[in-house]
Amino acid sequence: MILTAKMWIIIGFIGQAIFASRFLIQWIVSERASKSIIPNIFWWISILGSIILLSYAIHKEDPVFIVGQSCGFLIYTRNLYLIKKNKMSKKKSDPSKIMKI
Repeated sequence: MILTAKMWIIIGFIGQAIFASRFLIQWIVSERASKSIIPNIFWWISILGSIILLSYAIHKEDPVFIVGQSCGFLIYTRNLYLIKKNKMSKKKSDPSKIMKI
């Protein structure tokens, strides 16, 4: 299927809307907790928005946009990796998780 110019503009706006929605989610979560929190969904939405915007940037052949979204994608993925790694190390270091008494 060949995408038309109008379809690519719609894809670009969808990517931008998804990417921008992460700030709304972070704000709501922080307000509920009465402190600044960045939930995991923030990073997942960042990745999804980044992939869509990267696709749009590649279609537009915009090297500045491509590099920016590529770097962001790597950072968001790394943050999720670090979060998972931290959770796993906490489980390993907590003796109550190893053997229930």
